[in-house]
Amino acid sequence: MRAQKLTLAGIALVAGLSLTACQSDSNDDKATGTNDSAPSQAASSSTSSSASSSSGTGKSANSPTSNSAGPEDTGTGSGGGRITTGPCKTANLSFHTAHGMGEGDFTVAMKNTGDACTLKGFPGVDLKADSGPGAISAKRTRLAAPLVTLKTGEETRFHLHYPRNDTGGSGVDITQLVVTPPNETHSKTLPVTLNLPVTDSPTNAGVTVDPVGTGKQ
Repeated sequence: MRAQKLTLAGIALVAGLSLTACQSDSNDDKATGTNDSAPSQAASSSTSSSASSSSGTGKSANSPTSNSAGPEDTGTGSGGGRITTGPCKTANLSFHTAHGMGEGDFTVAMKNTGDACTLKGFPGVDLKADSGPGAISAKRTRLAAPLVTLKTGEETRFHLHYPRNDTGGSGVDITQLVVTPPNETHSKTLPVTLNLPVTDSPTNAGVTVDPVGTGKQ
């Protein structure tokens, strides 16, 4: 009977130890599971934070915001004569005349009062006298005509050549010069004082004109 009690006690002890071992293993598994899940949660949190940062506006918090505007439009427009408008118009030219360095040389200056424009070629020049109804037309010389660009306020000139009156007679007094700029149809009449020898034909008067922009400017 005593031996049976010891046997039962031994079985109970072994069962208790087995239960304790199972509980210990279970607790170890739980602890191990908790420790293993912590890095996973941290990684998940980090991934979520990174995804949140990379989404949205796409600008970093430290990224500078550009406030620079595009280049300012500084169009020149047509004021100030900064745009070439084509051939100069008679209405936008002011004229003045002067005798040249030598007798028989006469200059006509043209100043641009409008937007920038160009002159190229020979002007039309007619010489008129108060005493006669006709006019003497200047013939063109053989000089090449340059392209002259005039900004507002700039001027150029052309030269007129006429024969001196060495005949000893009174000659013909020219009082008007009718000038038509190149590529224009409108003329400007200028008062002048020139004395030319008398000739039978106005076309053989020996008056010539150079293109605009040649000679001494």
